[in-house]
Amino acid sequence: HTDAAQGIGKIPLDVEEMNIDLMSLTAHKVYGPKGIGALYVRRRNPRVRLAPQIQGGGQERGIRSGTLSTPQIVGFAKAVELGLEELKSESQRLLQLRERLWQALCELEKIHLNGHRTQRLPGNLNISVEGVDGSALLLGLQSTAAVSSGSACSSVNVAPSHVLLALGRPEMLAYASVRFGIGRFNSAAEIEQVAQQTISTIESLRRSQTIGSKSANFKVR
Repeated sequence: HTDAAQGIGKIPLDVEEMNIDLMSLTAHKVYGPKGIGALYVRRRNPRVRLAPQIQGGGQERGIRSGTLSTPQIVGFAKAVELGLEELKSESQRLLQLRERLWQALCELEKIHLNGHRTQRLPGNLNISVEGVDGSALLLGLQSTAAVSSGSACSSVNVAPSHVLLALGRPEMLAYASVRFGIGRFNSAAEIEQVAQQTISTIESLRRSQTIGSKSANFKVR
């Protein structure tokens, strides 16, 4: 199964070329209505057979019973249509904004890029920062940008990302990670603002934690 929620409308998706058997899509990730999604199921070579999880009227060829919302379906289809029309130009624009943000942030020391340098979604940037507390970093950025320490579906989880741990990041760096998601409505000016705020927050946290560390090690004779 391929979770393509983040990829729809951002990168080309070809189920034959990618040899995909099952693929999940969701509308709100491509600026469509919330509450509607789609599941691609391979029908040949080999055919994938699914057992229904919802019983009832037998809609969706017996796989997903229940009446679906026509307005949501139409909205989803239109969002995908618009996303595909602008895919090439928008992907390039997001890539340029992402690189702009990364180049600004990596001027700081001990900033680590999580994941492959180029083989990633154009609007995705995930970093780990040495010498700061991850929760404090998130709090310092929330007034400027919507950032998270992991995927949106698990952002309430305080445990370090199992993905970053699997990539070989030490637990401390996995905790001190921040994910930036750049989208259709973000501008170059906003990227500059976020970069400046992120750098300022990191420098401030490093200073305060250094002072705190020195205070903790101070002994009265």
